[in-house]
Amino acid sequence: MSKTTEEHDTAPSGGYRIFSIVRTVLVYLLALAIVVAAAFFAADRSPNKSLFGFRYYTVLTDSMVPAFRSGDMVFVKIMGADKIENGDIITFNPSSSSEAYLTHRVVEKIPDYEGTGVTCFKTKGDANDSEDSFLIDENRVIGTVQFHLPKLGFILRFVQLRWYFIAPLVVLLFVFMELLKRYFELKNGEDDEDQSEESTAQNEL
Repeated sequence: MSKTTEEHDTAPSGGYRIFSIVRTVLVYLLALAIVVAAAFFAADRSPNKSLFGFRYYTVLTDSMVPAFRSGDMVFVKIMGADKIENGDIITFNPSSSSEAYLTHRVVEKIPDYEGTGVTCFKTKGDANDSEDSFLIDENRVIGTVQFHLPKLGFILRFVQLRWYFIAPLVVLLFVFMELLKRYFELKNGEDDEDQSEESTAQNEL
């Protein structure tokens, strides 16, 4: 008869540990995405609002290919006309009668336009054959594009317009993660019972 006893290992299984790590990362990423999106939405409607001096816009056309494409999101740093130079990509409001914005490249900066003391800009889309047919005065300029994220604009626009569809999906995701957690806890408990029974059987030999 063997008197050797084996210590029962109660540590969680490898699969459960991996799941816990992945679940935690996903939850934090989702929470971060919600907070960031909420901040962006709050700063969305007026050019006078900004987030840390930045605004974001969804690109709706391919006039700036290859710099960025339709569906990309551009992040614009609010900036005065004195700091904008030829070659910079700027976002501006082309007309006082519209709330639309364009993002094109500066091809010419005209200080003190016709003695008015106002700086104006000639602009052009990189993919367009000709310059824009209008001048942009400094009061219509939001700022310069600092960077962009491909296709993020489509995603956030979908969330904004279909929030009533996204909200249930988020709830279902949390429910799914909770069910997976319970499954792995149950499976881990069954594995512990099997190991305990096997250890007891060996001790009785």
